[in-house]
Amino acid sequence: MSQTFTPAIVGNIELSNRLVMAPMTRSRAQFDGTPGELAAEYYAQRASIGLIVSEGTQPSDDGQGYLTTPGIYSDAHVAGWKTITDAVHAKGGRFFIQLMHAGRMSHPDNTPHHRQGVAPSAIAPHTPMFTPTGMQDIPVPRALSTAEIHQTVADFRRAARRAIEAGADGVEIHGANAYLVQQFFAPSANARTDEYGGSIENRARFAIEVATAIAAEIGAERSAIRLSPGITLWGIDEGEQGPALYRYLVAELDKLGLAYLHVMHQGDESLLGEIRTLWNSPLILNRPGRAREQIGADLAAGLADLEAYGQMVLANPDFVERLKTGAPMSPADPATFFGGDRKGYIDYQTLNA
Repeated sequence: MSQTFTPAIVGNIELSNRLVMAPMTRSRAQFDGTPGELAAEYYAQRASIGLIVSEGTQPSDDGQGYLTTPGIYSDAHVAGWKTITDAVHAKGGRFFIQLMHAGRMSHPDNTPHHRQGVAPSAIAPHTPMFTPTGMQDIPVPRALSTAEIHQTVADFRRAARRAIEAGADGVEIHGANAYLVQQFFAPSANARTDEYGGSIENRARFAIEVATAIAAEIGAERSAIRLSPGITLWGIDEGEQGPALYRYLVAELDKLGLAYLHVMHQGDESLLGEIRTLWNSPLILNRPGRAREQIGADLAAGLADLEAYGQMVLANPDFVERLKTGAPMSPADPATFFGGDRKGYIDYQTLNA
């Protein structure tokens, strides 16, 4: 556990410890995508953790999937995020904005423009989604043209620049959890026959192009990516070639010298070991549901350089202090995860309180 509290270097910044706040959708932004008024306090409360990775933030209008998620492409968005980054930095914290394009995981009723979702191919995820009128099936998305894929890469690039303008220390590309980047990996979501479909190299192309564009725009030292190899969520099936795709993808991304790779891991320990060998920059490991007594185990085993936690950080603003002192952790309230006001957002108590 002692290694957990030692400093770490990520890109060109020093972190005070090796703990990371995992990105968590909270659905409390304004309808136009500007972060909500309480967001600065929410994130600043947790600034003692080594690195905060923000909730998924759409890089464009078409990138939105869920209700009231934030964006980072308009002047209003930049101003809203600047309030947040200033608050976190004032408390000594470090902050990356996660760029998340939902792709087919979207419903027209959840977005201001009410357009059909976009994806590699016109294949629905066959799952419902919460909307203003309750749960509805996600409709079939519209397949992106090749030109639109190029525009989407440009959207990511511009969003990364806007994130830096908003004071973020860097950006994390959301290439995990069944959203657009991972949709390109999976034959169950990608039936394309052009240069973005079919072979491993083609299905990995979009992720590599996005990462390359962002690194060129803001510097590799401020660019990162999150992956979830083998996850079977919302209709995603990467098939038998999944492990080979990740071996190729990680090796190619490693050439860019990104700030870190963030792996959401759920089972293939052999592949995780290979990824660890292929990746030469810091690796953040997030094992959902990991018990408190396992905190620090992946650092000690040499499988990761940092460890990410979600609900425990959400429910315990002083997560680091509680770990250091052995104090009990407060439980998270699932009923307040998405939407709402201060309850379950900024009213979790610290030990001092």
